[in-house]
Amino acid sequence: MKPLSLLFAAAIVVAGCSSNADKGKNDSASGAAPAAATAAGGAGLTGAGATFPYPIYSKWFTDYAAKSGVKINYQPIGSGGGIRQLQEQTVDFGASDAPMSDDEMSKAKGGPVQHIPTVLGAVCITYNVPEITQPLKLAGDLVADIFLGKVTKGNDSRIAALNKGVTLPSRDLVVVHRSDGSGTSYIFTDYLSAVSPAWKTAPGKGKDVSWPTGLGAKGNDGVTGQVKQTPGAIGYVELAYARQNKLPVASIRNAGGQFVAPSIDAVTAAAAGAAGKLPPSSDYRVSIVNAPGAQAYPISSFTWILLYKTQPNAEKGKQLLDFLKWALHDGEKDAAALDYAPLPANIVSMLDKRLSTVKNVASK
Repeated sequence: MKPLSLLFAAAIVVAGCSSNADKGKNDSASGAAPAAATAAGGAGLTGAGATFPYPIYSKWFTDYAAKSGVKINYQPIGSGGGIRQLQEQTVDFGASDAPMSDDEMSKAKGGPVQHIPTVLGAVCITYNVPEITQPLKLAGDLVADIFLGKVTKGNDSRIAALNKGVTLPSRDLVVVHRSDGSGTSYIFTDYLSAVSPAWKTAPGKGKDVSWPTGLGAKGNDGVTGQVKQTPGAIGYVELAYARQNKLPVASIRNAGGQFVAPSIDAVTAAAAGAAGKLPPSSDYRVSIVNAPGAQAYPISSFTWILLYKTQPNAEKGKQLLDFLKWALHDGEKDAAALDYAPLPANIVSMLDKRLSTVKNVASK
């Protein structure tokens, strides 16, 4: 499995940098500013948004450039930033782990927006408590109270009750959360709102909520880095980031009462019910957190690429549609190796039909 630093470097190559660029360079993805670009004109495609799918998107963009010659410059600035860039038409596509709200869609200057799921992923609870040598077991209401600042010690009686036989340290817990508008935060807070009435009341769910406690960091990579360098830290990141950084992840009690670790199979199990229930007219703005099923991991989600139903530039529109068709068929094969679950075959078939409704218009 490639280190994230190599994936970041690959994305820089895709962005059109010199092939002689320093291979050791690892820019902070979440803090990068979007490249100057417009939806009409210029070579290749530009996109911005979620850091959650960045590891697999980096590979897709590199592989597709090698295959087709079409370069895709993607800036992982967070889902909120990707939505804003799409609304303003300063990128050819956005990417988000949180579906756009009706209000956000109404403010999109290019008209109706299509949500195209690409892969499924897991948000995991990761921590830096060296004294704990086996995966923690946590329940949703307990996780909510940790992030509400109500549970502050590593050996709290509620944690101990779920982890019998595990020696827990008395050290203080340090909550780490996203500081930017984040789809990962949306998935996490969507889950907490589903399992904790106190959390649902406040802070609630959203890409950017008022966190009651903790340290903020930009991007999944920022939260990962903060957890790694802070003893006692506990945070939430997309599974690939925890795996690549060799951070432990907690098993979470699901709706069926089973403790399930985040994994490809557990995310697939969470999506299984949703796949069979989506109507042909679905706009794919659906949540699968706290899904039923004994094997389902409860903090799972689709991630989406966002594009205008009527493309403002015929050439770029064709390039974008060709890429998405390739990603849904050939790109999905890379999902499991990078800790994402591929889309079910029936959803891919439905998305092929949905993409056929996207229209290209000649640029003025």
